[in-house]
Amino acid sequence: MSQTRLPGTPSLLRAINDRAALELLLERGPLTRAQLGELTGLSKVTASQLVERLEERRLVARVGELAGGRGPNAQLYAVVPSSAYVVGVEVGPRQVVAASADITGRTTARVEVSTHDTDDPVRRVHSAVVEAADQAGASWDRVRRVVLGTPGVVDPATGDIAFAFDLPRWHRGLRDALMADLDRPVTFENDVNLAAVAEARLGAARNVDDFVLIWMSRGVGLAVVLGGRLHRGAAGVAGEIGYLPVPGGPVPDNSRVRNPRGVTGSFQRTVSAETVRALARARGFRAPTASEALAAAISAGESGAPVLDEIARRVALGVVAVCVVLDPSLVVLAGEVGSAGGEALATRVQEQVARIAPVNPRVVVTQVPQDPVLQGALLTALTDTREELFTSTLT
Repeated sequence: MSQTRLPGTPSLLRAINDRAALELLLERGPLTRAQLGELTGLSKVTASQLVERLEERRLVARVGELAGGRGPNAQLYAVVPSSAYVVGVEVGPRQVVAASADITGRTTARVEVSTHDTDDPVRRVHSAVVEAADQAGASWDRVRRVVLGTPGVVDPATGDIAFAFDLPRWHRGLRDALMADLDRPVTFENDVNLAAVAEARLGAARNVDDFVLIWMSRGVGLAVVLGGRLHRGAAGVAGEIGYLPVPGGPVPDNSRVRNPRGVTGSFQRTVSAETVRALARARGFRAPTASEALAAAISAGESGAPVLDEIARRVALGVVAVCVVLDPSLVVLAGEVGSAGGEALATRVQEQVARIAPVNPRVVVTQVPQDPVLQGALLTALTDTREELFTSTLT
């Protein structure tokens, strides 16, 4: 089949030039018309016309002057931060956390809303999103998109929730209900996938095309990035490593597959935060959380080494199962257990993997320890919003 090529119409060329200029302003900060012309390869006249168009659309504004040379100082231009806002949301069983960011990517507000007062998910999300926008001083017409991170499976065909771990009130049809309530585009994404987005843009996986991120916390999950793109699978189930059978345990019963806590013998039960805390307690390291128990074991030196060795052995079972199929160059340990285990755990996992399988990926601890799901949601929303806003001259 032959592919239809779009002609280089003036409107298309203008849109391409406008987008290139906006991306340069976001990346490099304030620039003059001459600098924009030089960096884009446009003539002075064309660059001036471009800036005038972007000013008319209220996407850029004058922010200062650049002194130097003879004649008047050159005007500096920057993207107008308030030209658009996005909201990212992380949903948990006890609270909803929402953050807003302006079009430059600067986080403008962060709010936490308890879920104890209502079991209505639309009301939960509505309260958090609206409060985040209000705290940012963003008028609602400037909020362009909302992205929600949720534990469980998102149907890639519909974008709706197919199953949500620990969130019994989350169900199919919720995305449409939220879009109707907020009157804005709403996107659901698996929370571990969003953590991987943040890792790829801000953390240990920058400039890495093929990597996996293993999330070990209340739940256990995996994100797969191949060729720089998230791999979700045909039904959105790629990465549900919590269901992986492990040696010594029974194979999970498919009739109970929708109840992760009932999947005995699965990888979920092997490396979850609850299990890790119990393993540490059995060795004398008592703590209210898995992260505190791991910190105590690491601080104890040799006496804490058996705890880390056992956890690494268990994590390696999941890493090997993934890596002998996908062969990624990098494995990132994240979530409460991965973050708390740090390099001490990552080094042990890498050694265990190399010992039991013909793969040797680099294993590292996450470099996005603060709100990775929320940051991934904001980054995803910003990417889509910039795509929409920066190419709007085509319409």
